[in-house]
Amino acid sequence: MAFFSRKKPDQAGQPQVDFSRLPAHVAIIMDGNGRWAKKRGLPRTAGHGAGAEAFRTIAYYCRDIGIPYLTVYAFSTENWRRPAEEVSAIMGLLKKYLLEVLEKMERDGFRVRFFGDLSPLSPDLRELCERSMERSKLVPPGHQVNICLNYGGRDEILRAVKAWEADVRAGRTSPEALTEEVLSGYLDTAGIPDPDLVIRPSGELRLSNFLPWQSAYAEFWFSDVLWPDFTPEVLDRALADFQRRDRRFGGV
Repeated sequence: MAFFSRKKPDQAGQPQVDFSRLPAHVAIIMDGNGRWAKKRGLPRTAGHGAGAEAFRTIAYYCRDIGIPYLTVYAFSTENWRRPAEEVSAIMGLLKKYLLEVLEKMERDGFRVRFFGDLSPLSPDLRELCERSMERSKLVPPGHQVNICLNYGGRDEILRAVKAWEADVRAGRTSPEALTEEVLSGYLDTAGIPDPDLVIRPSGELRLSNFLPWQSAYAEFWFSDVLWPDFTPEVLDRALADFQRRDRRFGGV
């Protein structure tokens, strides 16, 4: 565990971050891998490899500074439309990462959870995801990484409504009992706080179906930095900006 003073010193214009006032939950759309590779004359698969290393760096940094929850958009329900070679490379990187996680998660203090519909994944990858989540129960609470895999926000809400409807039909609940809190309990994110800060690198200015329900009151931060170039220093800029904002949640 790294130790930090209350405020990180300002170095070469780097904004100060107050590490005693960090968001509890940061969510990131990991975008720009393909463009990063294209700029360097490399195949898109090389960009995903570089993006995986950026994810590793940011995950450990969030753990070290004390952010309890990190959620990343790894693969959307729409990403199946990409070339088969690219999809296969992404799944291969995920498998490699999960094998590493299973070996090190208890030592490094990570819990892992997956959001999305895992049923279309290959049996071996799905089994790795389920084993990672089961092993996470042995890790003390503190830092949890949530990986959105075959995830779409609208799909998540539809699955939640169908699960709630099944409970109504079975007599386990009633339509009158439905509230925002009740429906939230049927979402993939049940049991964890909504994101305080949603970050999207790569210059795009949209959510792309990422946590639409949970992000209703999140702060958004956009950057032109492509994901493989996203460093802890870039995250610090986002955190410092977040700390300057006045979050009123509809009040005054």
